[in-house]
Amino acid sequence: MQVVEKFISINGEGQRAGEPAVFLRFKGCNLRCSWCDTMWANEADCPYTEQTPQELAAFVSKTGVKNVTLTGGEPLLQREMPALLEALSGLPQVRIEIETNGAAELAPFAKMRERDPERYGGRLTFTMDYKLPSSGMEEAMRKENLELLQKEDTLKFVSASAQDLERALQVIREYDLERRCHVYFSPVFGAIEPVRIVDFLLGNGLCDSRLQLQLHKFIWDPEKRGV
Repeated sequence: MQVVEKFISINGEGQRAGEPAVFLRFKGCNLRCSWCDTMWANEADCPYTEQTPQELAAFVSKTGVKNVTLTGGEPLLQREMPALLEALSGLPQVRIEIETNGAAELAPFAKMRERDPERYGGRLTFTMDYKLPSSGMEEAMRKENLELLQKEDTLKFVSASAQDLERALQVIREYDLERRCHVYFSPVFGAIEPVRIVDFLLGNGLCDSRLQLQLHKFIWDPEKRGV
């Protein structure tokens, strides 16, 4: 597996924001979002190390940290991701979060959870983006992924404009997402004031959606890696 970073920090966003987590960042992505803050991990010449699922699971085990975030790039493009999930699920008490961009096929990984709820139930969750107009990547979204999200999963709308917010509202209503999963709005750092998202949530009765700021960008320099 092509690993560009592995480190311990806190979750900067998501349902476990503020909690310690182990991050495994993988090389490569099938999108190029206009506001991507990890574009360096997607470049062809980005340095990486080849590590097996077993080596990565051993690293996670040694940390003693319960939360594991698999990110990128796009982690689901890694051919050995099923083997890594199996290895990680064998570690007692470990909770696995996959951050995915909405343009990778989710079905094989959702089926793993469905086929073996004893192994993965409550321990494997998806945090999936829906790319809005300002990203330039909305056409790449796999709408069928939205149907696979469950109560423990999160759909994230990274928003940079009023147009983005309006499009997010359409998607939420079309797929009944507040009932289906957790719904988060996150501003593109420096592009839109968070208060505009607050006003939007209140003005549209989105009582089961949540604004979330990226904690790591307030704690550390927004450009700092490994946090």
